[in-house]
Amino acid sequence: QGQLVESGGDLVQPGGSLRLSCLASGFTLDYYGIGWFRQAPGKEREGVSCISMTDNRTTYAESVKGRFSISRESTKNTVYLQMNSLQPEDTAAYYCAAVYGGFGLSDCLSSRVSFDDWDYWGQGTQVTVSS
Repeated sequence: QGQLVESGGDLVQPGGSLRLSCLASGFTLDYYGIGWFRQAPGKEREGVSCISMTDNRTTYAESVKGRFSISRESTKNTVYLQMNSLQPEDTAAYYCAAVYGGFGLSDCLSSRVSFDDWDYWGQGTQVTVSS
């Protein structure tokens, strides 16, 4: 049975950087589209970024565009989320999700795709941005 495990969350000062990792076991991420999501206390889950299965095209939420970067390292069966210029509003639990074949990038972060549409979810990693 497959699973996703996130890591890399930490406490960081505003303006700092973190790299989150999403490691898959039990299945090969190359055949999956991957999404990163976040949820702050009292707020709804927010889509952050997605990477497609076939050609590694990417999409980002407007709130993180230009600061965050998603990438895939097939040899390590891992997807990363590089986060730069972090701000207090980026504080949240960050989750990765995987779906076989992937979604269209225009759909991946939209409300047209629900929690249950993803095949796997990780347990989350906490990112706290504070001075």
